[in-house]
Amino acid sequence: MSVLPLEPIESDASFRRRAYESLRAAILATNIYEASAESLRLDERRLADKLGVSRTPIREALARLEHEGLVQNLPRRGYFIVRKRRAELVEIITVWAALESMAARLITTQASDEEITSLRKIFATFDGERLAAKLDEYSDANLQFHQRILELSHCAQLARTAEGILIHVRSIRHRAMGENRRFEKSIVDHMHIIEALEARDADLAERLVRDHALNLAAHVTQYTTDL
Repeated sequence: MSVLPLEPIESDASFRRRAYESLRAAILATNIYEASAESLRLDERRLADKLGVSRTPIREALARLEHEGLVQNLPRRGYFIVRKRRAELVEIITVWAALESMAARLITTQASDEEITSLRKIFATFDGERLAAKLDEYSDANLQFHQRILELSHCAQLARTAEGILIHVRSIRHRAMGENRRFEKSIVDHMHIIEALEARDADLAERLVRDHALNLAAHVTQYTTDL
């Protein structure tokens, strides 16, 4: 359970709601494709102790999270955070490519100049020489960039749909960022995407965002052999 950053729930809160929200947030923050399989196991007793609640709201939260597809209950083994196999993960990234590329197209007509400029600020402290030394920080900025693309589309349904697969895309992006020095191409891709958005070139922005995501899918297909 060391992989989940959980804090005790305050006694005056709704145990069921807070147990669910706390556990869900912790799962979404977990780098599931870098953790060991056993560390993804969710022990009810330890979760209850960690959150300071009884096991009943934990069981209810786990059942709800299973319905959402974030956890699975394996016979005689208990609950585990869901981790996809490589082929499934490639499909998920392909769906993300479709969603995010449409978001980029929408940005060119829906977002203000100030909103598009905010994308540049995400990478203001990074350059080619410093990226390798600040890889964790850059990975966080990378995630922020892709989530911001969805936000700036001003399409709430699109963003909600993407949220359902975010845990997998976020985690595999984090893992893949340092492999084969992908971060060097990543920062270049991001700058080209921002330039296309600033130019309000919908076709180019859509294509660049789609290709950027599909390049991740190709990387997973070629190099991720342990899933």
